[in-house]
Amino acid sequence: MPNLRSFAGFWLVACIAPVTASAQQATGSPETWDPRAAAAYLDARQTWWLGWPTSARDHETSCVSCHTALPYALARPALRAALKQTETPAPERKLVENVVKRVTLWKEVEPFYPDQTRGLPKTSESRGTEAILNAVVIATRDAQSGKISDDARTAFNNLWALQFKNGDLAGAWAWLNFHLEPWETADAAYFGATLAAVATGTEPEAYANGPDIQGHIKALRDYLHHGAAKQSPFNRAMLLWAANRLPGTISPAERQEIVDTLFAKQRADGGWSLASLGQWKRSDGTAVDTTSDGYATGVVAFALQQAGAGSDDRRLRRGLGWLVQHQDRATGMWMTSSLNKQRDPSSDIGKFMSDAATAYAVLALTQARSPTAAP
Repeated sequence: MPNLRSFAGFWLVACIAPVTASAQQATGSPETWDPRAAAAYLDARQTWWLGWPTSARDHETSCVSCHTALPYALARPALRAALKQTETPAPERKLVENVVKRVTLWKEVEPFYPDQTRGLPKTSESRGTEAILNAVVIATRDAQSGKISDDARTAFNNLWALQFKNGDLAGAWAWLNFHLEPWETADAAYFGATLAAVATGTEPEAYANGPDIQGHIKALRDYLHHGAAKQSPFNRAMLLWAANRLPGTISPAERQEIVDTLFAKQRADGGWSLASLGQWKRSDGTAVDTTSDGYATGVVAFALQQAGAGSDDRRLRRGLGWLVQHQDRATGMWMTSSLNKQRDPSSDIGKFMSDAATAYAVLALTQARSPTAAP
């Protein structure tokens, strides 16, 4: 399967990306989605995030959030290739600059959430989380040039130094737990480990095959493999992506079992619902939305593509058709509501899940190769 470094080869017409006629018939969707509008939405949201005082960190940097900044770093290069943009947009450039600064000054910058202000063990959790996120952002950037950078070597050195060697988390990392679904919970360390595998396998020049890191790679594979059966469908979807980037993590039979499980959760309208991918409970007691949503559909469709599902799979085409149909044409975004509490979807905080939804919808749609799309 193609990876992030091959986005430029994906078939897509700037601003007009047909899915397939059969997908359109299955979903009743319009024929196109608008990558330019998606790019404008994501750029605006990342610009806001960079300027939001709550996201600010020391040395004039910012937090790499799992809901806004990380998905943006993953999806924006795909949109840049699709739209044939030759320059990196300012918010993407600033995000990467912030990450590189924090990687370079690793021993000087404060953790995202120090123990002294947020309580134990937030320093450890912050360091583990950031080490993974930094590696993902830099590997995604390096994939575009096909060359491993000195920044990446430093970022991965930081990462491997924090990998647990013993205990239940052997092979993984400490991960932030603020009891916020789906990325900052007690079981989100598994999510973080899948991202570490994605980063390692994305870094170009066969970085993952380096002889000096094979002990770390084996420990990571073992952690992901042995913990897979007890994970939520959401984490198992992420595992499909990790296994694509780090072959040998799961067997073909295990991969197929996850694929079958995810397809079994597809809704009649072609989409997926976050409510079906985990046992989520909102802190305010309100019900989690059970309708198909942009984040679940984007994540699952992209994960299934990583597992080998292609344009000949009618079920995947229906999922992509759902994404095409449900982009908000006025804003460019895909909507998803909070798993944690009922939020105003028009507020900046209320858009966090939609930021992630938009990015993963973009990843799935730009990954798709439509026989009716122009090269």
